[in-house]
Amino acid sequence: QVQLVESGGGVVQAGGSLRLSCAASGRTFSNYAMGWFRQAPGKERDFVAAINRNGDSRYYSDPVKDRFTISRDNAKNTVYLHMNSLKSEDTAVYYCAMAHWEWGAPSNRQNDYGYWGQGTQVTVSS
Repeated sequence: QVQLVESGGGVVQAGGSLRLSCAASGRTFSNYAMGWFRQAPGKERDFVAAINRNGDSRYYSDPVKDRFTISRDNAKNTVYLHMNSLKSEDTAVYYCAMAHWEWGAPSNRQNDYGYWGQGTQVTVSS
């Protein structure tokens, strides 16, 4: 049974930083691309960032490019989202997700992900 558990959310002032973590279990973590998505109140869930299984290919949405960094540690079965220069519009519940298929490229499409965490709240105060 695959489990994804996010942590690291909280309240931060605008311009600050946070690091989210997502610990995975139940599958060979290093075989799967991982992604981060977010859902703001009253809005649909949107893509944030994705990383391939080796960590050498990354993909970001335009709103977070140059501010957020996705990384992974396959020895710890964990994917991270480092968030800098946070803005009020970054306030959302952040979800990590694991790809359906092995050895896939990082994707911004939600249908390419088969497993999701429960989410962690990030609130940026202005």
